[in-house]
Amino acid sequence: MPLSITALALAVIAGNLPLLFLPQLPTTGALYLILAAGAVLLLSGRRTAQYLAVGVLMLAWSGYHARLLLVQTTAWSQGNQTLIARLATLNLSADQPPERLVARVSHINGRRVFPPVVVALRWPSPPTRWCAGQQWRLRVALQPVHGRMNESGFDSQRWAMANHQPLQGSVLRARLLDDGCSLRQRWVQRAVNSMPQPRWRALMLALGFGTTQEISDEDWQLLSRTGIAHLMAISGLHIGLAALFGWLVARGAQFFWPARAIGVGLPLLFCWLCAAGYVALSGANFPAQRGLLALTLWSVVRLRGMTQSPWQILSWCVALILITDPLAVLSNSLWLSCTAVAALIFFFQWAPLPDRCRRGWRWCGVRWLHLQGGMTLLLLPMQCLLFHGGNPLALAANMWAVPLVSFITTPLILTAIVTGGQRWLSAQLWRMADLSLEWVMAPLGPLQQGWLTLPGQGLVFSAVGWLGIIIWRFGWWRRYPLTLGVLAVLMLLSVRSPGTNAPRWRLDMLDVGHGLAVSIERDGKTLLYDTGAGWRTGDMGKAVILPYLDWRGLTPGHIYLSHSHEDHIGGLASVSRVWPEVPVSSPFRAPGHRFCLLCLRGQRWRWQGLHFEVLWPPEPVESAGNNDSCVLRIDDGQFRVLLTGDIEAQTERALLRLDRRALRADVLQGPHHGSKTSSPAAFLRAVRPQVALASAGRYSPWRLPAEAVVKRYRRLGIRWQYTAVSGQLSVRFYPRGFDVFAYRGQISRRWYHQWFGVAALNR
Repeated sequence: MPLSITALALAVIAGNLPLLFLPQLPTTGALYLILAAGAVLLLSGRRTAQYLAVGVLMLAWSGYHARLLLVQTTAWSQGNQTLIARLATLNLSADQPPERLVARVSHINGRRVFPPVVVALRWPSPPTRWCAGQQWRLRVALQPVHGRMNESGFDSQRWAMANHQPLQGSVLRARLLDDGCSLRQRWVQRAVNSMPQPRWRALMLALGFGTTQEISDEDWQLLSRTGIAHLMAISGLHIGLAALFGWLVARGAQFFWPARAIGVGLPLLFCWLCAAGYVALSGANFPAQRGLLALTLWSVVRLRGMTQSPWQILSWCVALILITDPLAVLSNSLWLSCTAVAALIFFFQWAPLPDRCRRGWRWCGVRWLHLQGGMTLLLLPMQCLLFHGGNPLALAANMWAVPLVSFITTPLILTAIVTGGQRWLSAQLWRMADLSLEWVMAPLGPLQQGWLTLPGQGLVFSAVGWLGIIIWRFGWWRRYPLTLGVLAVLMLLSVRSPGTNAPRWRLDMLDVGHGLAVSIERDGKTLLYDTGAGWRTGDMGKAVILPYLDWRGLTPGHIYLSHSHEDHIGGLASVSRVWPEVPVSSPFRAPGHRFCLLCLRGQRWRWQGLHFEVLWPPEPVESAGNNDSCVLRIDDGQFRVLLTGDIEAQTERALLRLDRRALRADVLQGPHHGSKTSSPAAFLRAVRPQVALASAGRYSPWRLPAEAVVKRYRRLGIRWQYTAVSGQLSVRFYPRGFDVFAYRGQISRRWYHQWFGVAALNR
């Protein structure tokens, strides 16, 4: 009896899943052993062993791809490299080139690269006439992507691996080899030229060409918090619409054919061609490629006349995607799409509408509400996991926006693109598309106010939709009401209670690159010490601190700023925008800061059972430099923490003269990011910490921490850790001791969270 295709697909998926969780990749020798074991199982002749063999071989296949990417990244990030690459970023505005250009590399140092690698490049002075599709010879200083690792926020290293984009760099020299722009660039340019200055140009370009580089952060937040951000990404929905257009055209043509010439082949062919054309027009990003792959599989099944369940088709599609691209298992977009399809199948099978509501025009509204209600409810776990919250009003937003975007806006945009040669007609179509988007966006402002943040410990409740449907379908609510009630109470208590192994309090040094941001947390409340850096287009408050506080379910009760340098106060504006009433203390005064009091030596207070004392500075200043940093000591009666900001040797010696014994601490925040201007041996001997933590960036231009300083700490028997290597550092205090957890090493130990690339790139 032949092997089951569905069982084989499940074996492929199971064999690829370990890539999500492995702390380290198998060595080359281990991969050969896995491959040999798979071959033995495959040749055994037993059905179960053969299914197991497929999973084992898939593990070897995925491990090989992941290891190859890491090996290439390490090799190419050593010194400068010569690339031959084609630009992939669209030129939408010659006046304002993007901060980074994406290029697809075909050769490195004269050797062909397969599979191709994508590189993000900083090009300080790109040529005036650059465009997607041009081929360049580039001399580039490459670096591996290095993400900030925290308990929340965007995981850029995982994203880089999933998208085969592990490298970034700066262009040193460039020579044009082929100045021809790609067909996509020419179509985009023609579309931009025919647009009559529309209000929603960025959204129209996203819907038509899959480029989201012009969408502002405010618009992204509006789309995300109303649950319709999925409409702005070229995904299965849009590809399905393009395929539907092709099917309608083919069926319309068949109306004039003789009956004997009518078959299913031509409509399916036109379906696929229209979808493929749309994928090419959108840049063939990975989600679009996966959508086209799924459509191809569905078309083959239809042509062969096979009858399969939706679950079987879904498993085949996922397996085919993972075989062609094993690293896709790391892609959030893949699992979001799979969850959406699974939710649709599950909801329509387990919670169907009554028969009378499934047909007829008068029940269209009910069917639409049923569809969107089910999707909103069942996608809530993924929504909360990725975005740390949900919006009950997303149902209304999707019911309003999806039909408008799908059946009015997108067809208008595609028609405008196709008719781009007729300037007047194309301009009218763009105006109509812009007007339709005005209708789409009009009610979203009030609807985003329904956004509710859900902390990580409450994720279990996001699955209530799936559990509720199962309980209702099996009738457990009638048979076991008391048992279900007890389980609900236990779930609630498990979220609210700290647990037997919970620390008494904790200190978290967040990974904010070069800068500092520390959270002191006890009994569900927190104080912040510094807020990281800010830059022209954002800050660490928005990028790191707010997602972390949302994930932990915390509201800051006070903010302490060590001094006035940008890498310590840059995120204050974003945090204060969300919590404008939170008081701020600092050794300096600044307009716009909502100060409770100045941070000055001698101040003492008690908060949540912890004793705080300010050891420095002795007097306020107008602008606080490194040596004016607010030095804060925290004491729980058993353990002490010393937060030092950016003090240097001058202040450290002054503190020794004032009160040497007051400096004694178990945990020290390494002064000035481990700079050689700080941490003299006399100061470290006075503090005598067990562990020193420092916040520094991997690619810091100041090359911090200094090697001599790190050696000094270790020579004195002080355990040294810093965020560039460890990611977020969490110190958890228990009645009998404390532990330090590193995000890369303990909290989320994954192979794709390693410090990959050359080991000492910032030295």
